Amino acid sequence: MKNVLSALITPRPPTPAFKVRAAVDAEAISTCATASLLHELETWPKPGLVSHIDCGSHNDMNSETFRESALAIEPYFRALAIAGAAGSKMGRLRVIGLDAERAMFKATNGINTHRGAIFGIGLLCAAVGARDNGRVPGHLSLGATVSLLWGQDIIDGPMLLHSHGGVARRKYGAGGARVEAARGFPSVYEVGLPTMRDAWVDFRDDPESVRVQTCFALIAALEDTNLLHRGGQRGLRYARRAAEAWLQEGGISNPRWRESAYSIHQSFVSRWLSPGGSADLLAMTLFVDAQERRSVCG
Repeated sequence: MKNVLSALITPRPPTPAFKVRAAVDAEAISTCATASLLHELETWPKPGLVSHIDCGSHNDMNSETFRESALAIEPYFRALAIAGAAGSKMGRLRVIGLDAERAMFKATNGINTHRGAIFGIGLLCAAVGARDNGRVPGHLSLGATVSLLWGQDIIDGPMLLHSHGGVARRKYGAGGARVEAARGFPSVYEVGLPTMRDAWVDFRDDPESVRVQTCFALIAALEDTNLLHRGGQRGLRYARRAAEAWLQEGGISNPRWRESAYSIHQSFVSRWLSPGGSADLLAMTLFVDAQERRSVCG
């Protein structure tokens, strides 16, 4: 995969002494990353997921846990943007990511709130830094930048043997976050962004509803390892079919969309289902949309 992309485009050589150009605003990048996490949190109803309204299918975390976690890891998004601008290899990005995880666990008393987001949005922050510092052509998408610069190392790197996603990958053969990242986040570019931008045309005055529509589209499309961990193949099929049925009924164009979305949310809670991978991809979609449009995060 990396060889194919390399044949299409070659990264520019690093600037002398790995200097970071002034054009790379690492503070703005990390602020945008954190805002994307908080906007994901402030979205309801999201089936089975923690929000500012309720705890979904979780009894060990709430919205405050997520807010504290997001603020704790913000400096590491800045560090990843700087590392990407400096031409760092995946090994260096991984070290920063592990430091971010330690900060997350300290802030949450050991609860995993944002491990997937640290990995996914962290790589995208590094990609923004690399692109803004001229290490790849400016027209290259952030997903393609991640795949080009670090894709093979992501696949070849160490696996977290005891993570829920890792267990689901081994048990069910699911690709998970590693494959998603190595391929350039196809769920973001083929599902998240098109859904969000289509919904935005008619619902720009209600950005929360646009995020709900995007979340449901991601649940319907994704082989979510969090769902596999909690509900097995049966739980994954139920979740995807429920989300797809809601979309087929019109999604947020349905006058009673919020009631039907809440009903699905309750059904996920009763089954202990939580599509955490889709939540991470919603936040990534928000981040990519902001960065690739150069819109204002906040």
